Amino acid sequence: MEEKSDKIERVLRVYSKLINGDVVNKSEEAALYGVNERSIQRDIEDIRGFMDKEALESGIRNTVIYDRTKKGYILEKIYDRKLKNSEILAICKILLDSRAFTKDEMTGMVSRLISCCAPKANHKEIIDLIQNEEFHYIEPHHHAKFIDKMWDIGKAIREQKYVEVSYQKLKDKEVVTRKLKPVALMFSEYYFYIAAFIDDDELKANFEVPDDLYPTIYRVDRIKEYKILDENFRMPYKDRFEEGEFRKRIQFMYGGKLQKVRFKYSGYSVEAVLDRLPTAVIEDEEDGVYTISAEVFGKGIEMWLRSQGEDIVKL
Repeated sequence: MEEKSDKIERVLRVYSKLINGDVVNKSEEAALYGVNERSIQRDIEDIRGFMDKEALESGIRNTVIYDRTKKGYILEKIYDRKLKNSEILAICKILLDSRAFTKDEMTGMVSRLISCCAPKANHKEIIDLIQNEEFHYIEPHHHAKFIDKMWDIGKAIREQKYVEVSYQKLKDKEVVTRKLKPVALMFSEYYFYIAAFIDDDELKANFEVPDDLYPTIYRVDRIKEYKILDENFRMPYKDRFEEGEFRKRIQFMYGGKLQKVRFKYSGYSVEAVLDRLPTAVIEDEEDGVYTISAEVFGKGIEMWLRSQGEDIVKL
């Protein structure tokens, strides 16, 4: 019992030194406590194990490292493992506001996000701040669960594999079969989309832009069936699809040709316009009326321009 008590006291004193920023020298500690250096090494390993367990609750991971310049062990704060209250709250709010998933999926994701990414002591505070919004959450009308489908197609994008889909069109509800080269997954206004090239020259001949260099957009929830084919396609690096640049230029995920639009804006917040259209440039301003131009894809821009009413006049 006395030996165990001595070990506990020794470990606590070594731990206290590390917490206070002191350097722990193995040989010096061994001489101080009348033990061999292997005992001190085991003490340090015990302290490391304790800190690993503590990190799960506190969110702050510390470790004991050997510093050659100081010729001893010191405490190093590696990183904040957990998110701050403000960060987890912001992420939960964005998720809930996206309305992209069924209520069951959303509730599960938010719950696991809080459980895994926030210190346990903070859980109730965060839950209290989002519970009303979570309770009144309205899921999308399609009621489709597609997370696993999206993951499978994401893997096909990474491995450059063809995907065959049965896709339900929006207008006439017809289900068509398409063989696709998927190149990106994107999210916009409540829905997830796949950007893909169609591998059918006869079908592409009927497109508005038959030789379009940009992909067709498909809503993930409208894919009724899919099959990842063993067949690979090749996308040279120089021809790779850059979804970031594409995303700057497309509104409401309506495809179409690349075009430039110009309009006058007389509303209250030109910043909102610039945030909505990342490629927008203010050409001129006179008496609070801005002349703006932007490079965009497709017909979605017309929908947005009309939604602004008298604040926007197209040039």
